Formats: sequence, structure tokens, C-alpha cells
Amino acid sequence: MTVRTILKMGDPRLLKLAKPVTEFDTDALHLLLKDLLDTMHAANGAGLAAPQIGEDLQMVVFGSGEPNPRYPDAPIVPRTVLINPVITPIGEEEQLDWEGCLSVPGLRAMVPRWNKVRYTGFDIYGDPIDRTVEGFHARVVQHECDHLWGKLYPMRVRDFSRFGFTDVLFPGIAQAEED
Repeated sequence: MTVRTILKMGDPRLLKLAKPVTEFDTDALHLLLKDLLDTMHAANGAGLAAPQIGEDLQMVVFGSGEPNPRYPDAPIVPRTVLINPVITPIGEEEQLDWEGCLSVPGLRAMVPRWNKVRYTGFDIYGDPIDRTVEGFHARVVQHECDHLWGKLYPMRVRDFSRFGFTDVLFPGIAQAEED
């Protein structure tokens, strides 16, 4: 198991536009995937983007197929590896919900996201992915892909009266963020 250091807000590498992956099914890409999954799992993350561990590539992982201790009431999202993603909102409806981030530890905020999106991209073998999702699944994919475009969730917050420390707002799940 290889757990990498997760970059924190303030690191300029988190504000860069990530480069597209140009070769699929390589040893280097499989090693990066293993590191992303190991690191996400060790941090109880709902997802993780390559730039968060200092890798300048358009690759994210999210979901696990089981409940997440940081989001215990959220529906289960299937484990997904998504490379070179494109996200297209479906409709105008937004959802406002609490969001946290492994690169912004100990904080949560109400963040607006599109309620329903279509995402396309590729898996690690270069096979196409094309899904239409809504709710928490849509939120997670939008959040992770934001990392590929140099955005962190605080940049999307509209009401800073709904932004604070997890241990104050949600003491019951604060421990899951410290493990």
C-alpha cells in the first residue's frame, strides 16, 4: 500500500490546469491508479484527483461501492476511474449540499452543484465512459473534476455563513476526517 501526501489548499499546484492523459494501460498509469486508490482509502475520501497528490494529469477516482464514513448518509457511488473527463450539465437545476475536501482538511461548506450531469471520458484501458448521473454521484464527479481544472470547492461557495469547521458543524463525523 502506497499512501501519498495530499496537497493542501494554498499549494499552487492545485490551481493548475491538468494535462490530458495521452497513453492508456501503461505501467505508470496503473501505478498512479494504485496510489490514488490507496491514498483515497487511507483518508476515507469519497474521491481523489491526480493533482491532489502532485500528479499533473487528468485522472480522478471516486466512489467505492460502499458507504463512506465522511458522508455516512450519502448514497453509494460505484468505484470509478475517470480519465480526460468532460462534464455536461443536464437541465438548470442545482443542488446545494455540504461538501468537504481532502485538500481542505477539517472544513465543510454548502456548495452549489448541477443536480444532473452527463460525464464522459475514459477508463484506465482507454475504453470510453459515458454516464448520466444525479444527486451525490453528480456532486462527487463535479468536485473531483474541478481539481483537474484548478478549482477547489471554496471557490464555488456563495454564502460564507455556511462554511466552517467539520468538528463544529458535524462532530459525529469529524473523527472520520482525522483517521
